[in-house]
Amino acid sequence: MAESIKLTINGHPVSVAADGTMPLLSVLREELNLRGSKFGCGTEQCGACMVLIDDEPSFSCARPIESLAGKRVTTVEGLASGGSLSPLQQAFVDEQAGQCGYCLSGILISAAALLARNPRPSRSEIAAALDRHLCRCGVHNRIMRAVARAGASIGALP
Repeated sequence: MAESIKLTINGHPVSVAADGTMPLLSVLREELNLRGSKFGCGTEQCGACMVLIDDEPSFSCARPIESLAGKRVTTVEGLASGGSLSPLQQAFVDEQAGQCGYCLSGILISAAALLARNPRPSRSEIAAALDRHLCRCGVHNRIMRAVARAGASIGALP
């Protein structure tokens, strides 16, 4: 049975009519046409579905929408502002930190949460923040450089 669940997605209030047990990822992709977050494993193991829930990186593939009433959700689409990439997204472009790109939306979300807490993370802090993500592209060094680069540019902003 569909119920109306109110939450904020990428800064905008949204009311979603859905079965409360429907996973957040399905609502994002199928109901709201936000397709940046990907379905990978469906068991909260790979990180492709990662979003921010009240500013904390969280898996969305198995999280029931009913548990998010009143919460703030930020997807990878919500990292950009005014049609411009965020400094983090731009750093990933500049470092060419992706090949297939399937995992990148989740990695960007975890990196954004890290940089919000610590704009100048060490290499080991970056690695720890991204540890939950499964990526097989072989661009890990570029990803690490992109996060550090974004931190440097964010730290330089007024």
